[in-house]
Amino acid sequence: MEMADHPRLLVFNCHEAWVHQLSALDYDLDIVCGLPGRYTPGWDTHIRPVPARGRLISLDEARTRRYACIIAHNPTDLLDVKDRPEPRLLVHHLPVEARILEERSRLSAAEARGLLHRYVQLSGTHVVAVSRLKGRSWGTAGDIVPFGADPGDYEPCTGEIPCGLRIANFIQRRRTFLHWAFHEQTFAGVPVRIVGHNPGMAGAAPSRDWDHLKDLLRTHRFYIHTAHPELEDGFNMATVEAMAAGLPVLGNRHPTSVVEHGVNGFVSDDPAELRRYARLLLDDRKLALRMGAEARATVQRRFSVTAFRSNMERAIQSARRKRASLSVQQPPLRSRQRIVELPPQSGMKAPQTTSRAEESQGHAPFPPAP
Repeated sequence: MEMADHPRLLVFNCHEAWVHQLSALDYDLDIVCGLPGRYTPGWDTHIRPVPARGRLISLDEARTRRYACIIAHNPTDLLDVKDRPEPRLLVHHLPVEARILEERSRLSAAEARGLLHRYVQLSGTHVVAVSRLKGRSWGTAGDIVPFGADPGDYEPCTGEIPCGLRIANFIQRRRTFLHWAFHEQTFAGVPVRIVGHNPGMAGAAPSRDWDHLKDLLRTHRFYIHTAHPELEDGFNMATVEAMAAGLPVLGNRHPTSVVEHGVNGFVSDDPAELRRYARLLLDDRKLALRMGAEARATVQRRFSVTAFRSNMERAIQSARRKRASLSVQQPPLRSRQRIVELPPQSGMKAPQTTSRAEESQGHAPFPPAP
């Protein structure tokens, strides 16, 4: 197995915007493409360019090189590298409850957590989450790596287009997560542009590339994020990027929202009230720009790239220590289709893996119960 001249990470091609953040670290990147179950076999340049120090490879090509750490986004990724000797890091992008709902699994949240916890212990995998809500859901509340955004990556917002903006993929599959019925009721009759891969949704289309996406953020008047309080955070990466670009945010009340009502956006659970706030921003461009400046300041305080880099470096080092501390190497799993062997008294079979189903930001599923 070839050793890299410079420390290199292996990461699976999922969540292009999140993976692109790894450019902030002092590592070269090998990004595994050609994975089954994704809407595109390669890197989606509609979302981000390939990182400057990144290269796209197949899983077979990855077997010829040794890595400082392997970064997985789901149990299927972990099974693909189960025979590798390197440290591995699992990143949770969804709460366990949302993953179960997405897959229509018969597992309870406690059963899903238990299965995954046992596997990561056997394999010496370190687990982190992108938010506290998702960390608590999986039982990893102390291992949080929030994403970061740099307002300097965006030109000053002009808000010249009196229209709201929302970025989301595969909305119809995730209506519950995104509190979409509330979104529809609230913004009926309000000009809103939907950006993302949403087949069959009239008027929705992905951005051409990252420059186009940044231009959309620069020119629109406000951003929208609505979410089910138990299934998604009151913000996501697109929300943070919109705030970094200088857009105020409108959404439902949510315990993890980063919106300070009346300062960097507006929140309400009353559709008519939130619609009035939307129209207020459409009518008052100067107000939108003032609130957008507060949104940028929020990102600088809470979602800095420096903090992301520090947290991610710490997580990688934890993964390296955890893998090195395995006292006994466990025998290989008998089948790629099994995560763990459950004890006979459990009355359950181990869940079967599935292909990487598409979710809003490209997440892959937690394996459902048979």
